[in-house]
Amino acid sequence: MTKKKKSPVTEETQNEESQEELQTEDKPEIIEPVVTEAEEINDLKNQLLRTLADNENNRRRYEKEKEDLSTYIISNFAKEMLSVLDNLHRAIEVSSKIDTKDDKIDKNTLDFIEGVKLTEKQLSSINEKFKITKVDSLNNKFDPNIHQAMFEVENDDVEEGTILQVIQDGFKIEDRLLRPALVGVSKKKSK
Repeated sequence: MTKKKKSPVTEETQNEESQEELQTEDKPEIIEPVVTEAEEINDLKNQLLRTLADNENNRRRYEKEKEDLSTYIISNFAKEMLSVLDNLHRAIEVSSKIDTKDDKIDKNTLDFIEGVKLTEKQLSSINEKFKITKVDSLNNKFDPNIHQAMFEVENDDVEEGTILQVIQDGFKIEDRLLRPALVGVSKKKSK
């Protein structure tokens, strides 16, 4: 009997096959987690609810921004109109010193004074419509956020920091300051 020589190719091939078998036996099998349809549906529901909540939050934020924009967009115009209102107040103050009961005053002057008062009243109602309000200052505590101190008045009768004189009224549009009030503030008399 003669032994057949194994061909080198077959031996190599067999060695490779046996090594592959050993390698596959050493590797652990990867088990993919089983996701049930119910779990997948719950995950999708949660994602949908989060997306809807985000959309609702964005809608509310945009509505608030839109409301703020419509309220505050007139701020620059309102600041400019405050000087007109100041001038009308000055004219009314001067006209209050005129004795309107005097027979020497002509009808044109009386009509002019009445026209200035009506204009001031109309401008004030427009300010109310657009939520522009005067800062209440006199006899209140000085607040640097809404007041600008122009001078100090020595006075021991009131608490230090009380506003005793208003030179120019301050105004707000809703919660934003348009113009600070120019005021005189009390301080204790120096000894």
